[in-house]
Amino acid sequence: MITVDEAITGRRSVRAFLPDPVSRETVEHILAVASRAPSGTNTQPWKAHVLTGAAKQRLTDAVLDAFHNNSGEHDHERLYYMTEWREPYISRRRKVGWDMYGLVGITKDNRQGMIEQTGRNYKFFDAPVGMIFTIDQDMHWGSWLDCGMFLENVMLAARGQGLETCPQAAFANYHKVVRQVLELPDSDAIICGMSLGKEDKSAAINELVTVREPVEAFTTFHGD
Repeated sequence: MITVDEAITGRRSVRAFLPDPVSRETVEHILAVASRAPSGTNTQPWKAHVLTGAAKQRLTDAVLDAFHNNSGEHDHERLYYMTEWREPYISRRRKVGWDMYGLVGITKDNRQGMIEQTGRNYKFFDAPVGMIFTIDQDMHWGSWLDCGMFLENVMLAARGQGLETCPQAAFANYHKVVRQVLELPDSDAIICGMSLGKEDKSAAINELVTVREPVEAFTTFHGD
């Protein structure tokens, strides 16, 4: 059994999975553990949609069709990133992108390769389980923070079961398609997707290790 520190520091966004199935009981256990995340006044604003088999394939097919035909990307229901990148964030973003592309041999002039790699998001990177997380549209930023803590718990609880994950904001780009396929009401906002399964350790892309800033770079201590 891994320690809490090991679960946190060893967590990575895995982008290639083995096809080995994950039981419903295991997924339910992960979500039950994750649901112990704190939330303001115990509102528990998160909702999870678990997809496997044909249901997962239907969502993949629909979103990939929209992606490849440039017919389905929509304005975000909520802005996920900055609208104009600046330092130090733009450098961090560029580094992780080019480090990832470098591992799979995609050069800066290979536009088609970048498109194909982006499209793998919508296949849940071949993971046996895909998840979509939503929240009520009328919830405000505090509840979105609560959902973030729940998502982190999902990723850590998965590691406790010998599984890995990749959180995927990319699905929010196609929230109308996701909503239609899953028959979700307009009152549900799409937060993100997530892949879940066993890591394919032979895949070069899973060698990606991101750099973290030292504590002194983002912390100010007040007092003695």
